Amino acid sequence: MADPVLSFRDLRTHYPTRGGVVLAVDGVSLDVMPGETVGLVGESGCGKSTLGKTAMGLVKSTSGSILLDGVEISGLSRSALRPLRPKMQMIFQDPYASLNPRMSVARILEEPLIVHGIGTAAERKERVRWLMEKVGLRPEAGSRHPHEFSGGQRQRIGIARALALQPRLVICDEPVSALDVSVRAQVINLLMDLKRELGLAYLFISHDLSVVEHVSDRIAVMYLGKLVEVAERRTLWTQPRHPYTKALISAVPSTSPGASSVGRIRLTGDLPSPIDPPSGCRFRTRCPLAIDRCTVEEPALRTLAEGQLVACHRADEAA
Repeated sequence: MADPVLSFRDLRTHYPTRGGVVLAVDGVSLDVMPGETVGLVGESGCGKSTLGKTAMGLVKSTSGSILLDGVEISGLSRSALRPLRPKMQMIFQDPYASLNPRMSVARILEEPLIVHGIGTAAERKERVRWLMEKVGLRPEAGSRHPHEFSGGQRQRIGIARALALQPRLVICDEPVSALDVSVRAQVINLLMDLKRELGLAYLFISHDLSVVEHVSDRIAVMYLGKLVEVAERRTLWTQPRHPYTKALISAVPSTSPGASSVGRIRLTGDLPSPIDPPSGCRFRTRCPLAIDRCTVEEPALRTLAEGQLVACHRADEAA
């Protein structure tokens, strides 16, 4: 069996603030295998984007381990991390904010090649042309600047930049949430085509479970800094075992006209503060299955079936 391209081991990323320490990521262990898409879902504020940014070195981890192709990268300096950066790249949520408005698109795509000393000027120019064609843009538009493109086209530029260094893994941080509904499907299909053609692995971060269900091989569900369930896509969609996962799936709108709302699980209360999370199970304050044990004992992420991990004291009863 192949080794993971990316591994998190008991990773913690905490933010000190005046009001206390924000436990954004608080003990996450997860693998991404070569050529695999792992979807990471959860409510806003659960820590999923922080996890991706910590992997990229954009946010410093507090403790734990991050392995890229078996090499420990957490805590590395910028200079030590630079030779490894081509292996892992990122697509950001806001395509406009992530692109330098002063640079032409051709220069934006050439910049990673220049920084890493790859190719001659002629070879870089040809690589830029290939990248633009690969994401569905006309190479002659390379002289234009980001503001001259639509939102969907700008995200294609962001995707092309992520591919410039031929990475093995791409972290997709809400890559379609800032786009019009009419172009989301086009960008998602582009990402899936590129995965098949280039053999990429994705960590696909999104709050939209219907999108994650469409693109992922496995799905990890995150709540208040912790993973509560990890399973193969079809298993999680048809046999969810954690009450939070069930609530998320029940909230996905149906595409069938007149579909019944029976079975909808409505969670009460707001997401607790990551500065002062509940004792025991962090979901217990909103969980319809909570018992006294949930107040005092934090459930471990344990295997219930082949490939399905669940952190719930009552998961066996919830089958």
